[in-house]
Amino acid sequence: MPELSVNKNALKLMKDLCDEAERYGVIARETGLGTCIVDAGIEARGGFLAGKIVTEICLGGLGEATINPARIGSLELPSISVSTDHPAVSTLGSQLAGWQVKVGDYSAVGSGPARALALKPKSIYAKIGYRDESDVAILVLETSKQPPKEALGYISESCHVSPDKLFLILVPTTSLTGFTQISGRIAETGIHKIVDLGFDPRLIMHAWGCAPILPIHPDHVEAMGRTNDAILYGGVAYYTVSYEDDRALKDLVDRSVSSASEQYGRPFAEIYTEADFDFYKIDPSIFAPAVMTVNNVRTGRTFTAGRINADVLTRSIAR
Repeated sequence: MPELSVNKNALKLMKDLCDEAERYGVIARETGLGTCIVDAGIEARGGFLAGKIVTEICLGGLGEATINPARIGSLELPSISVSTDHPAVSTLGSQLAGWQVKVGDYSAVGSGPARALALKPKSIYAKIGYRDESDVAILVLETSKQPPKEALGYISESCHVSPDKLFLILVPTTSLTGFTQISGRIAETGIHKIVDLGFDPRLIMHAWGCAPILPIHPDHVEAMGRTNDAILYGGVAYYTVSYEDDRALKDLVDRSVSSASEQYGRPFAEIYTEADFDFYKIDPSIFAPAVMTVNNVRTGRTFTAGRINADVLTRSIAR
C-alpha cells in the first residue's frame, strides 16, 4: 500500500481555506509566480475557524481539531483538541515547526506538509522512516511579514515543486489564528519530547491532546509567552503505544512533562526575558505538556505524570 501523502491530503483543506476565504476571515492572493499566499492574521482578521483548519493542514490532513470550552481554576477559556491515528507522520513529519526559513533579511518558522518534501530536518525523517512525494507543497509560516520573491523561490526549490504549485499560509504569533494553531500543537509537543528522550516514534499508535487558547496579546514576547504557557501549564496529551517495558515507559512519562524542568513554575515570558531572549539559555526540558498519559496496549497499563497549573496560567494572562 502506498504511503499517505501529507501534502496531497492537506491540499483538500487548503483549497477549502482559499475558496471560503471570507468565512475563515483570511485573505488569499496569487503572486506573479503563481504561488498562492493566504494571510491568516497579518492584515486579515483570522480567528478560531482559521486556527482550526490551519491546525489540520499542519497535520497533513491526517488529524482533526475541534474548539471546546475549558475550565482551568476560575478561568473559563476556549481550548483546542486534536487527534490523529497517524501520529509520527502527522506531527513530526508535518506539524513540527522544524524549518527555519531564512532568505536575506527575511526569516520565518516553517511547519506543515512541505517539510516532508524538503526534509527539514533530515534527522526527523530518518527516525520516522517517511518522506512525501507530491507535485504540490503546503507550508505554514509563523511570521508577521509577507515573504519576498526570493523566499518563494527558495521554498519551492527546496520542495522540488514549481512556484505555481506552492501554497503558503502566513500566521502571526500575535493573532487569534496563531494562538489557536500553536495550542493545536499539544500532541506534537509531547511526541517530540518523548522522542528526544529516546522513544521510537513508530511505536506510537494514536495521539490526542488539548490545550487552552489564552487571550491574545499584541506584544510579540508576551504573545510567545502565553502560547508557550498554554501548553507548558495547561496542555494535556494522551497516547497509545506498543512497548515491551512498562518500567521504562513509566520513567519516560515522568520525565516528559514540563514540571520535570528546574525552570518550571513561572510564566514563560519571564523565563525568556531572564535568558536575554536566547532560547539556547533555557532548559529544553521545559518544552513539554503539563500532563501526559500513555496507555501501553501491549500490557494494558497506563501511566500519567504532571498537572494543570492554573496559578501560572492566571499570572500569564495578567501580565
